[in-house]
Amino acid sequence: MPAGNEPQAAVPVGPFGQPVPGSVPVAAPVAAAGTAAMAALPTPSGGIPMPMTVAPPIPGVPVLPAQARPGLSPDPEWFRTAVFYEALLRSFADSDGDGVGDLRGLISRLDYLAWLGVDCVWIPPFYPSPGRDGGYDISDYTAIDPRYGTMEDFRELVHQAHQRGIRIIIDMVVNHTSDAHPWFQASRSDPEGPYGDFYVWADDDSGYDDARIIFVDTEESNWAYDVERGQFYWHRFFSHQPDLNYRNPAVIEAIHDVIRFWARTGVDGFRLDAIPYLIESEGTNCENLAGTHEIIAGIREMLDREFPGTITLAEANQWPEDVVEYFGTEEVPECTMCFHFPVMPRIFFALRQGSAEAIRWVLEKTPDIPAHGQWGTFLRNHDELTLEMVTDAERDQMYAWYAPEERMRANIGIRRRLAPLLDASRAEVELAYALLLSLPGSPCLYYGDEIGMGENIWLEDRDAVRTPMQWDDSPNMGFSSVVDPGALALPLIQAPGYAHLTVATEMARPDSLLHFTRRILHLRRAHPVLGRGSFLLRSTSDDAVLAHTRCDEEPGQGGETLLCVANLSATPRSVTIEVPELAGRGTTDLFGGCAFPPVDDRGRLTLTLGARGYYWLSVDPAEPDDAPQSDHEYYPTEEV
Repeated sequence: MPAGNEPQAAVPVGPFGQPVPGSVPVAAPVAAAGTAAMAALPTPSGGIPMPMTVAPPIPGVPVLPAQARPGLSPDPEWFRTAVFYEALLRSFADSDGDGVGDLRGLISRLDYLAWLGVDCVWIPPFYPSPGRDGGYDISDYTAIDPRYGTMEDFRELVHQAHQRGIRIIIDMVVNHTSDAHPWFQASRSDPEGPYGDFYVWADDDSGYDDARIIFVDTEESNWAYDVERGQFYWHRFFSHQPDLNYRNPAVIEAIHDVIRFWARTGVDGFRLDAIPYLIESEGTNCENLAGTHEIIAGIREMLDREFPGTITLAEANQWPEDVVEYFGTEEVPECTMCFHFPVMPRIFFALRQGSAEAIRWVLEKTPDIPAHGQWGTFLRNHDELTLEMVTDAERDQMYAWYAPEERMRANIGIRRRLAPLLDASRAEVELAYALLLSLPGSPCLYYGDEIGMGENIWLEDRDAVRTPMQWDDSPNMGFSSVVDPGALALPLIQAPGYAHLTVATEMARPDSLLHFTRRILHLRRAHPVLGRGSFLLRSTSDDAVLAHTRCDEEPGQGGETLLCVANLSATPRSVTIEVPELAGRGTTDLFGGCAFPPVDDRGRLTLTLGARGYYWLSVDPAEPDDAPQSDHEYYPTEEV
């Protein structure tokens, strides 16, 4: 549903908009109330009937009977080899015919996701919300927007996903709430009450003036005036999203209680949204401050103590040297994973520049991370393709290449999907995936990108990339059975070249992008070194070619070494790669299974790559007498 058209969450009010006494939940009892609510839910049986309006199974996708479902891997470090998939709930699959995607719709497509090769589904906010920022303006942390379903539906989703070996992580927006949240309503109406200090209030708007404005298209200040309270409140994003005051211990405990509530449902982790901005301090840019790290470490300590094995994934759009701090240390860990934002725009930059230097540069600038951590990588997601972590010159060039029309831009970024960004070039999309899946970290795909879905830049803001999933050629592309297309959450793609793309049509074509995506995901799954192995950039004779090795090989203990090579140029290239410790060892192409020439005695391998070509080469195991102590000892300064 377009921004601003969704129903407002109801907050009980009395005369003059004052909250009704007793209607605002106190932070401390959230856990107790959550425990009672969860205890009242039925135990998932796997037998909740799906509504008849759910689209039929996709031809070619096996429907797994209960006895054939693999269940979850017991590996506590499953996230290292996992492929994540962001499923935007309102746009993924509608089970009840109201035009809005929902939890049961997602359940009905779990077999498809298992077939594709997805290990973990990331679900953006599904909480009650005024809907002015895609659900990231939350008005109730411990409920489900009724358009998406019920708590029983959510529990069933977790159960059904786990049966299929798929884990679930959910968004936790910890920086701010909606201004419709009862906490904020109580804070503005009763400054001396229990919620009076839940947000950051001031008598004027002069504080923290070194903090940048993030949403430069819509906001002129990080302060907004509240007539009811007669003070200004702090907000780092939209003015309808007041920031929580983490200097108040009650706020920290309230957020812990919210996280506990959802951890009890069995979710496998939380994406922590917008975490660099939790604490403010005069004379700083109010980002990445020590107090913020203390709060994140406290969340991790609570989860490790009460819900061991639950992961946290940081959304911190910062430079690598700042992001790495959100892993914490071995002694005081913070997040399990962090998205590596600066890598993403440089993959797109390199594709147009025809040179690997931009990717090499950012990888060389990336510090080592603690042993417990893992990067998260992505090409696109529900937000704009952010250009905050590039230089001004790079940003101007990216706009010229990828967003020549003003309406293709949003904030400091580009509001376009993967395939249209790359002019629907199959070669470039494949190369982008080959890079994403072989570079350090665990990749996250965005729903619809596996079929090359298009965009609608005529929609407001980031809704351009949030249109309904295209399942088949039935009405509404199989997304919903609603009779009136005007009732859809967002309109369907109509753009020439993209309107016909569906899962069903691509399923029927073995050479489709969908089948390619499935093959490369399963190939990555078959070679866990791509998630667990060390990473080393390699010298090449051509700047257009990026080469790196992934290695978890130990003499006499098995393991594997892969040499990954990518030609960023639009013309064929012959390249020599320096891999001295691999001298004399044979190589085999993982995609085609063909044997390639061995590395010569000088430790050099010469290859010819087609335009936008790539290889993942498996290196023959070393003979025990020839094996070095460590395959990656030769270039320690280049290790990422």
